Amino acid sequence: MKNPFIILAILTSSVFGLYSCQSHSEGDGHDHGEEAASPAESEEHHEESESTVSVTADQMKSIGLQLGGLERKSLTSTLKANGFLKVPNQNKATITSLYGGIIRTLNVMPGSTVVKGQTIAVILNPQLIPMQEEFLNLTPKIELAESELKRQQELTSGNAGALKNLQVVQAELKSLRIRRSSLDQQLRQMGIATSALQSDNLVTQLSVKSPLSGSVSQVMVNTGSNVDASTPIAVVVDNSQLHLDMFVYEKDLPQLRKGQTINFFLTNQPGRSYTAEVFSIGTTFEDESKSIAVHAIVKGNKQGLIEGMSVTAQVSVDNNLVSALPNEAFVNQDGTDYVFIQTDKPEEEEHHHEEGEAAHEEAPKAQVLKSGINPTVFEKIPVKKGTSDLGYTEVTLLKEVPAGAKFVTKGAFFLLAKMSNAGEAHAH
Repeated sequence: MKNPFIILAILTSSVFGLYSCQSHSEGDGHDHGEEAASPAESEEHHEESESTVSVTADQMKSIGLQLGGLERKSLTSTLKANGFLKVPNQNKATITSLYGGIIRTLNVMPGSTVVKGQTIAVILNPQLIPMQEEFLNLTPKIELAESELKRQQELTSGNAGALKNLQVVQAELKSLRIRRSSLDQQLRQMGIATSALQSDNLVTQLSVKSPLSGSVSQVMVNTGSNVDASTPIAVVVDNSQLHLDMFVYEKDLPQLRKGQTINFFLTNQPGRSYTAEVFSIGTTFEDESKSIAVHAIVKGNKQGLIEGMSVTAQVSVDNNLVSALPNEAFVNQDGTDYVFIQTDKPEEEEHHHEEGEAAHEEAPKAQVLKSGINPTVFEKIPVKKGTSDLGYTEVTLLKEVPAGAKFVTKGAFFLLAKMSNAGEAHAH
């Protein structure tokens, strides 16, 4: 991949070169007999170009250069950490059937959204018929046993029947009631309403329902699959309680506390930011990484977030009022950070203004001024960058500047590129 700075320098050369050509064309009509600049003057100009650059008003407008002063900003320092998204176990469900059978219909696929109680599959099980048949047959048997119990009680009270017969009937009636209660519970768990069960509406298939609302992350069976009580059919995940698990090192642990705000973005999608809040800090190291897990609950919109996604998190740990400039005001050259400030106009240019336009119509400098492209000089000064937040970066000036100095807040890269081009021209 080509160096972005080289590309920027080429573009800047094109912009500024247009004005350079104009200046040369205007200067062609001047007397070529003028004396060439002395070596001392050339050397002095070269030294100034190493830290200063001049651009005309038209050039400033062309590159969108903007000026501003130092601002006082409340910037928050951050702690960066890596992690992943996780759903608590109580918000995940592996769905199985209480009874085996053949998958007759499958109503979901991975990514489907379901609500609690929604049918996700239907299982065909002919063995359901004998259970329902037995349940229905128990009702008349219980009624008969109840009548026999009443008769035996009457006989026993009149000393006409044996106590043993009464006890046998009582035991039989109790056994019948227990069996019916057991079948009733089993059929209800299958989703069969026993109160409406009749001999002409016996159920032969079961509906497998989702125990919670969420999205289907996996489907493990196909239509026609033979399943039993241990066969997982699908997995449903409720992302409403999605957690962020990030890992920090021991030295950073004192900076964290419950309730802190975390801004995070997906590692493979850095353009969108999400928010989470710390609710728990681990007390043990994770495996051999010597890092500690910090748990946070994701807040706000969770659309597009899926369990297992890798994230990069930024924890707000401090807030200070500092001198700052927009991020676009900074440039870096040979490992050093710089900003540009506007300096006073050169004395020679001021002298031309004082003498008036009419007195300099024949001078090349007057023609530049008259054309409305008189240059403004900017100086490159070294700085130290600090905390970055909200599009601004803390700045510490490493060189004294005049009070109220105007800084280049946009277009600094173009100025640096123009200086680099000028430096290459001097080198030649």
